[in-house]
Amino acid sequence: MKMAQQDSIIALDVSKARLDGLDAETGEAFQVENAEAGYSLLRRRCGKRAVQVVLEASGGYERPVMEALSKAGIPVRLVDPRKVRHFARAHGRWAKNDRLDARMIAAYAQAIPGAAYQPDPEREVLAELATYRRQLLDEQTMVRNQAQTLADPELRRLAKRRLDAIALLILRLDKRIAEQIAASKTLKVNDNLLQSIPAVGPVLAATLLAHMPELGTLTRHQVAALAGVAPMDNQSGKRDGPRSIYGGRPVVRTVLYMAAVVASRRNPPLAAFYKKLIAAGKKPKVALVAIMRKIVVLANAIIRDQRTYAA
Repeated sequence: MKMAQQDSIIALDVSKARLDGLDAETGEAFQVENAEAGYSLLRRRCGKRAVQVVLEASGGYERPVMEALSKAGIPVRLVDPRKVRHFARAHGRWAKNDRLDARMIAAYAQAIPGAAYQPDPEREVLAELATYRRQLLDEQTMVRNQAQTLADPELRRLAKRRLDAIALLILRLDKRIAEQIAASKTLKVNDNLLQSIPAVGPVLAATLLAHMPELGTLTRHQVAALAGVAPMDNQSGKRDGPRSIYGGRPVVRTVLYMAAVVASRRNPPLAAFYKKLIAAGKKPKVALVAIMRKIVVLANAIIRDQRTYAA
């Protein structure tokens, strides 16, 4: 659902302790707690106006206020902080503080329409689990790299103990993710559909379900761009440079890349596709991106049609 741009906008800059706001209709700046007492004041401020509350993603601190307002029937929109910063700089605003941020969030929301937040508790729990698992993998890689340079025997033992503990936590998270998917009818059905695709295993399926809720509602070009695997033109005048991928959702792209690497070696249809591209003169990374794009486009079509890959 797209938000109506004629609605009043209340923009919020979110931090752990407080919400710095701007009521765009009255021009009034205000500040409330990032707690239930503050949410009550926000609900009162919204009143019976046709209003939309717009706020940036802020590492999870935005979730309680989004849930509180959404339960009260107040439309909420979440915007990408990077896009707001680019928007601010395009308008010559380089200074940064909480009140200025709220003002630029309001200006961004007025200029660029977007979809309202749709609560989906089951998917949000899955997204939190999948995000924590990814963070554990990052930590595992960091500790493993550190361990390779350690000379002290005790430090090497401590690193090994830490790696063993992280590995156990990842196994526990895998179990929790599987349980979360099995407990939801929608997630379970879509997980089975996704895993029917060659090269899509439990990790990629869970990542797509958690971080790409738009699957099944987009065109092939839109889904490729959203995942960050759509080649972007690099042309100006007579120059026609090589196209490259840009933007999208890094967490999805990272897992897609690993799936594409495995598929290019072990999955017969996709391995044949990879070899065909290499034989045509494509560089290995370009061929891998083509596999990534094929996988995510297939995922979108399969969720849209609610049919397995074999069907």
